Amino acid sequence: MPNVDDTEFEHLTHRPRRLRRSAGIRRLVQENRLFAADLVLPVFVREGLKQPQPISSMPGVVQHSSESFVNVVEEALANGVGGLMIFGVPVERDENGDSACDPQNVLAQSIRTAKAIVGENLPIIADLCLDEFTTHGHCGVLDTHGNVDNDLTLTIYQKMAIMLAEAGADILGLSGMMDGQVGAVRRALDEVGHRDVALLAYTAKYASAFYGPFRDAVDSQLKGDRLTYQQNPANVIESLRQAHLDAAQGADIVMVKPGLPYLDVLHQVSKSVPVPVATYIVSGEYSMIEFAAQAGAIDRIPAIFEALTSAKRAGANIIVCYWAMEIATILSAEKR
Repeated sequence: MPNVDDTEFEHLTHRPRRLRRSAGIRRLVQENRLFAADLVLPVFVREGLKQPQPISSMPGVVQHSSESFVNVVEEALANGVGGLMIFGVPVERDENGDSACDPQNVLAQSIRTAKAIVGENLPIIADLCLDEFTTHGHCGVLDTHGNVDNDLTLTIYQKMAIMLAEAGADILGLSGMMDGQVGAVRRALDEVGHRDVALLAYTAKYASAFYGPFRDAVDSQLKGDRLTYQQNPANVIESLRQAHLDAAQGADIVMVKPGLPYLDVLHQVSKSVPVPVATYIVSGEYSMIEFAAQAGAIDRIPAIFEALTSAKRAGANIIVCYWAMEIATILSAEKR
């Protein structure tokens, strides 16, 4: 080793490493922290299943039977997860998604089951969209030219919203990306007395390549693409415009989806609207980390924490992710 005279550095005033030198000091000065209550767990309940069915493109995630769903709800409540977001996967579909408004469909039944267990102690978020219920897999009904009819779809969203509210949902996730959906649903709910049901607007839902595994999870029948209603990944201004529109129409929470490729958008949205902001680390992002960990390319748990912390750092108050239960368990153990 060469002889080095380090005396010239003795009078360094600024030494940022002082605040990194021990685990205790690093913890003391940490700027962003994750809590179990920040995390929302998406859950898929498939009609007719007798036991959980693994989703091959999403390691560790399953479609639940009605019986296994009960266990998930109880575990989420025990571990302090912030909320459950429920997606129903029906057996029967049709062109207009008529069963989406049926109070006996798999989504409504799952909401009632969950609420009977958790009461007011765990928010239940219901996905309000037609894609799981249609034979074409689009988020709305189609006109004679095969295009999604925005305004006709809104009338169905209103009926579905009332049904989900009556089933007991605390929050409705408006994921269809139709113009005016927040205002239409808010009016419909208020008119029948469901003024306390909150609306989570999928404000900046991009036409992303990262949704692929989700379509396996809900057995999507999608034909074509969603470019005419989901947002262009190259754009930011329209996301900010949509955020202001949704807030003005009565959105209680706004969302940016996906998460990791859109942290810049998430940050800008969080600074521009006076409501809580959520993000959804979607199926493809989840699977990307899981498959990389399986291959030994990354250290799984630190990578998950890094991904979730990046969303928190960018401005997310709520993070929807498939790791919610596991990470909530880890965080609860650390508190003890």
